[in-house]
Amino acid sequence: MILSEPGIMRLCDVAVVEDVAGGTLEALLATEPARAAAALGELAAMLDVMHRQHSRRYGSVDVLERGDRASGVSCEQLVLERALEDLADAAERDPGIGSVASPLHDRLRELAAVVPPRARHGLIHGELGPDHVLIDASGHPVLIDIAGLMFFDVEWEHVFLQLRFGEQYPALSRSGLDPARLDLCMLAMRLSLVADPLRLLDGDFPHRAAMRGIAEHNAKEALALLPST
Repeated sequence: MILSEPGIMRLCDVAVVEDVAGGTLEALLATEPARAAAALGELAAMLDVMHRQHSRRYGSVDVLERGDRASGVSCEQLVLERALEDLADAAERDPGIGSVASPLHDRLRELAAVVPPRARHGLIHGELGPDHVLIDASGHPVLIDIAGLMFFDVEWEHVFLQLRFGEQYPALSRSGLDPARLDLCMLAMRLSLVADPLRLLDGDFPHRAAMRGIAEHNAKEALALLPST
């Protein structure tokens, strides 16, 4: 089941108007692992259905519905361009990233260069973590916060799932993913999780220690993705 913030999702045939008061999957994983495991299994099936909905064009659903086009010439090119922007911003703010900006830049281009062309894109949530899944009274998962719903590389979704679900990710994994796209998306996402928190720290964001911790952790993970010399 998918529930939009206003309670209606235009892509569905059903408008959900009932509140879901069962808490989040994140909370259930901590308190009732057995029930959470069943919900994870249902979630995996739901995601498989979503990801098998295809479009030849990529971009946010609302953009495509208007007949507009997303920027860039391909998903991998868009991921590369944004990753290079994140790398440049992170390098200005983090000395550790700055010291290896050139190898990271080269690595991003190397990864993008071996991604094969793709003509179809899957429907993905875009930011799906266990806090974006509610559990209804019968224990079924309900997706929320679907403002970022888009047709894009399914590998982008799976990298995000891997980072957010951690040790629970194997329940959501699937075969047939493109390893080259996974590699590019993983490095790009790590760099995003460095740059975005550091951008927040340019202002008066209150939770500074937490943002710094996120940036430092993902900087280490990004460096670990460089080929060993």
